[in-house]
Amino acid sequence: MFRFCLLLALCAGPAFGAMLDGPVRVIDGDTLEISGERVRLFGIDAPEHDQRCTDAAGRPWACGARATEALRDLTRGRAVRCSGEEQDRYGRLVARCTVAGRDLGAAMVHDGMAFAYRRYSRDYVGAEEQAKAARRGIWAGAAENPAAVRAAAPPAQAAPGGCAIKGNISSRGRIYHLPDDRSYAKTRINTATGERWFCTEAEARAAGWRHAGD
Repeated sequence: MFRFCLLLALCAGPAFGAMLDGPVRVIDGDTLEISGERVRLFGIDAPEHDQRCTDAAGRPWACGARATEALRDLTRGRAVRCSGEEQDRYGRLVARCTVAGRDLGAAMVHDGMAFAYRRYSRDYVGAEEQAKAARRGIWAGAAENPAAVRAAAPPAQAAPGGCAIKGNISSRGRIYHLPDDRSYAKTRINTATGERWFCTEAEARAAGWRHAGD
């Protein structure tokens, strides 16, 4: 059964704390959705949606799409439990998630499907070194760090006040796009036509907009 609990007096560190559990929808290699709540896996960074890596023979392969499938394989038909104490700037819960006690972040890094996100944690560095030594997944050939891929992307449309969720009006109706969504970079917002920016997903949904993946 899905649960969402605020842990106030019991949680250490930041005032915000949450636990989620239940069936999931996989967004990409490091992002899940549980009953409408978006979760960013703590401590890992998976290849971007359309990112390509090269194998041992120098041939390109769709590592971004494969990372997404790898996370689906780990969670398919199984309940996932996530626990986190903070949200990122897009309103996603940053959390450690497990399936039957297995840490999904550790599994993704161990299988060579994600990088240890050293900027935020060194918890999975050991698993990454093991994956490199065994030449698993992205380490079989060459892979660019996802952060570098994002930095090299075309200049994004400036988000006012740091509110980076794009509320777009199209033939599909009122749709919002998160920064890690496939169509985010090419979506342009024209406030003169009623399109708008949102700070969090909750704000967008409350205003009557739905996620592009729904």
